[in-house]
Amino acid sequence: MKNFVGLKELRQNMAIYSRKVAQGESFIVFKQSKPLFKISPLNDEYWEEIIDFTKIKKGGIKIDEILSRL
Repeated sequence: MKNFVGLKELRQNMAIYSRKVAQGESFIVFKQSKPLFKISPLNDEYWEEIIDFTKIKKGGIKIDEILSRL
């Protein structure tokens, strides 16, 4: 079954739709009855965790701090 959502609805309820995508749902986003794009969960093949900065410092590390040390 396809899930459809209007662009305005998506913008107004981004937190709801991001949770649904995280749970595996996909959505086709429409504007003025025309499809714009599809939102779907990423597969593991697209993301590789190299380091989890929250394990180094609670709350993570600010990017400015990382960049200043490069």
